[in-house]
Amino acid sequence: MVQEIRFGTDGWRGHVGEDYTFANVRRCTQGFASYLADKGLKDRWVVVGHDRRYRGEHFAAAVAEVLAGNGLKVYLTDGPTPTPVISYAVVDKKAAGAINITASHNPYTDNGFKVRDSNGGAIDPDGLTRIEKNIPDSEEEAKRIPLKEALEKGMVEYFDAAPNYVEHIKTLIDLQPIKDAGLRVLVDPMWGNGAGWFPELIGGGKTEVFEIHQDRNPNFPEMIRPEPIPPNVDVGLAAISEYKADVLLINDGDADRVGIGDENGEFVDQLRVYALLAYYLLEVRGERGPIVKTLSTTTMLEKLGAIYDVPVYNTGVGFKYVAPKMLEVDAMIGGEESGGYAFKGNVPERDGILAGLYFLDFMVKMDKKPSELLELLFEKVGAHYYDRIDTPFKGDRADKINRIETANPETIGGLKVKELVTVDGYKFVLEDGGWLLIRFSGTEPIIRVYCETTYADRVDAILKDGLSIAGIDDED
Repeated sequence: MVQEIRFGTDGWRGHVGEDYTFANVRRCTQGFASYLADKGLKDRWVVVGHDRRYRGEHFAAAVAEVLAGNGLKVYLTDGPTPTPVISYAVVDKKAAGAINITASHNPYTDNGFKVRDSNGGAIDPDGLTRIEKNIPDSEEEAKRIPLKEALEKGMVEYFDAAPNYVEHIKTLIDLQPIKDAGLRVLVDPMWGNGAGWFPELIGGGKTEVFEIHQDRNPNFPEMIRPEPIPPNVDVGLAAISEYKADVLLINDGDADRVGIGDENGEFVDQLRVYALLAYYLLEVRGERGPIVKTLSTTTMLEKLGAIYDVPVYNTGVGFKYVAPKMLEVDAMIGGEESGGYAFKGNVPERDGILAGLYFLDFMVKMDKKPSELLELLFEKVGAHYYDRIDTPFKGDRADKINRIETANPETIGGLKVKELVTVDGYKFVLEDGGWLLIRFSGTEPIIRVYCETTYADRVDAILKDGLSIAGIDDED
């Protein structure tokens, strides 16, 4: 039986040893190679990288063999490399695109297959569909050259993507003031690819950088998964007082996302971080330009857009929508609810390293701790409160969808429903400008219920009503 492979919001992911096998990775690579050939890019180079998950380097080698077998030349990273560094390498090397072996924030049981275009950004939905259609039914249809032979023939070259990325970062931000600031920065790379980057970039001066979870451990102990949200960040948050840190920077497994803990050991949720980063660009750096956001992230961005007279564009969930829109409108910043943010002047791809550096620069320029920066933001746009529940669901997805579509609630969490938006999932816009969003994960068999509101005491009620609308509350 042919294993069907479908790309979600950010590539294909699966359970290692079940659907995620060397055979299926080779099939996916053949689909990507055929896609590049169809686009007239068969003579270009492709960047291939991987994260620290189990056998990541071996899956990456298998990818390189198939690309070489299709006549494509390959820049293969010489070790685990952050996704934003791989994405920048595409532009730096003028490559046709990239394949990155990573499951990002998924549990230790999984691995993944991310694809990037010549801009270093996510491939749009149409392109992903074309890749899927090119995936052969069997591994035997994937052309291959053994890695040793491909290296000897010059079809594959190992390279270190870090130095050129670091030089590029220095054109976007002056790191010296951060080094001189005397901050105490705690970093949690979540056993992933972000380990060592902040000590290298901002260490060596008065600022001290401390790391936890910096080794390679594909089991991701002390967390459910390497995703920078509670409860996975709880150990890092607890360590803030131990290290007397001014801030906690958290990267997910492939370092394309960032999470923030404040000086008091409190988590700063992803929506607030996005608004803070946009505020920093607009107020501190004086930048102007469109803001691109997924519909699952904060309405604080619309408020900032109105204050600073910049347009705000909403997209579906995932950088396969955000990246093309950023390029289309020449956006200043783009981002999503998961903690991924992209910036003008860089590639249209989430960059958890650059986002962390910008946050530190915000602290230095304003001479304020994270909680104080949040107070400044709320003085501008008012307080906003956010939470989300991810849960497996029983029964048929179509039944769930029908239940949601026919619910037609007048109120949610005691707030009147003003509008239902169905661009990507089901977003109920509430009378305070807040919202409830119900959508199915594109990469995992779970349903997500999110909300944002200006009422701190309504969050739980809104989420509870969301679960009820989706029919989750009455499941065993």
